[in-house]
This record gives sequence, C-alpha cells and structure tokens, in this order.
Amino acid sequence: MTTLKVHNIETAPEESKGLLEKSQKGFGMIPGLHGVLASAPKTFEAYQTLHQLFTETSFNSEELTVVWQAINVEHACHYCVPAHTGIAKMMKVDDTITEALRNETPLADAKLEALRKMTLTITKNRGHVSQEDLDAFYAAGYGEQQVLEIILGLSQKVISNYTNHIANTPVDAPFQGFAWEKK
Repeated sequence: MTTLKVHNIETAPEESKGLLEKSQKGFGMIPGLHGVLASAPKTFEAYQTLHQLFTETSFNSEELTVVWQAINVEHACHYCVPAHTGIAKMMKVDDTITEALRNETPLADAKLEALRKMTLTITKNRGHVSQEDLDAFYAAGYGEQQVLEIILGLSQKVISNYTNHIANTPVDAPFQGFAWEKK
C-alpha cells in the first residue's frame, strides 16, 4: 500500500497554504485530496482551476455528475466515487442517476446515457473515438463543445483519481457512508 503525506495549513508548503485556506472556506474542511495535492502547489492549483472551469461549462448538475462519476468509476477511485456521491446529493442530483453510475448500469435518460457512453469511450480509448461515436453523441443533442468539455472534466479527474491511487487518500468523514469498491 502506498501513501503520501496529507497536509494541513500548518504543514503545507508556503505556496499551498492559500489554496488550503480556500478549500477550508469552501468546504468547511480540508478534503484529504487537497491535503495530498498541497505537496505540489502547482498541481494543486491546476486541479482547483480545472475544477472551477469544468463547473462553468455548458453541463448542468446531472451532466457534471455523469462525467465525473463515469470517469471515477472507470478509474476505480476509492476516494472520488464516495466524494462525488455526496457532492451529487448536495447538487440535488437524483439518487437513481448516482446509483446507476456507481453500479455501471445504463442511465434511464437517453441523453445522459449518451453522455455516459461518450465519456467512457474517451476515457477508455484515451481520446480515440470513431465518427460513429461522435454521430451518436451529436444525435443525442450534444455537440463539439461538449466533446471538448468532457476532455476538460477528464483532465481534472486524472489529477484526482491518479493522486488518490498513489496516496491511498483516506475517504473524508462526510463521505464515508458512501464507500464504494469496483465490482
């Protein structure tokens, strides 16, 4: 089992202290992932910036959740799946969507299912998609902008999912009730 240091404001490198203070203010705590990322201030800043940018895309709360959780589950992130389950609840995303994503089952809503499939295709194939994949995604009501926005979300999730794998980041107390393991 690998682990990396989980910093708090006192132990973090100077360049990360402001970022951790921002996390504390925004979340009412310092998420473990943020404490780990604090060891590399520029990586931590990149993660926070990508997160902010992704939340400002054309995607609504359900769609953000579909992209985040499809990637988290595909990457088998023990930390992010529970965290995003809790975040989805805070965002008032229907529990049936979250449960389907956690269980890797198709979504009932055809448009959200098309988003899930495209996200997984991009993730599994490292960006190699066919014209047929794109055409099916576009037929569901999405466009080129959303393809590129999925890539933005994937960029954020690669930082968090890979960090959590290496750090074996403990799941934060508010999300422990949503523990998850890949089937």
